[in-house]
Amino acid sequence: MDALRDTTDVGELIQYIVIKLGNERYGIPIRYIDNIVKMQKVTRVPKAEPYLKGVINIRGDIVPVMSLRIKIEMGEDEVTEDTCILILRPESGNELFGIIVDAVDRVLTLGTNNIEKLTGGKARKDANFISGVGKYEDGLVSILDIEALEMDNEKKEKKE
Repeated sequence: MDALRDTTDVGELIQYIVIKLGNERYGIPIRYIDNIVKMQKVTRVPKAEPYLKGVINIRGDIVPVMSLRIKIEMGEDEVTEDTCILILRPESGNELFGIIVDAVDRVLTLGTNNIEKLTGGKARKDANFISGVGKYEDGLVSILDIEALEMDNEKKEKKE
């Protein structure tokens, strides 16, 4: 009977929203997603960091919006009909914040054993915000560390 048992242990299964930024794919654990909205007018905030695009109103909440492309040094946003804003709620319980992404690609379920932690320091410009790389049938997906993105955002706001 043991011979019939599947011996591939994938670990805990976690669902991710896979987003596109240019030719890159990034995964965001679905537990952080509060909402996904079409790109809309973002009200600029004076003297903000270049990656902080401004704020939007979501169900009566004023939500800061950042350009993920600028944040991880991929250049300016290229707004298309697929561009959207992911509204995220960090586990730290802090305020909502939004990130502009080129497109939402899919929902992907990965086992924790299919994700490798990044090693090798700062070889990637986005390394500070990546918690690992997941392997799936279509290739690789970099897993975003939402808490690191949010904490970096807070540090910048406190300096002002």
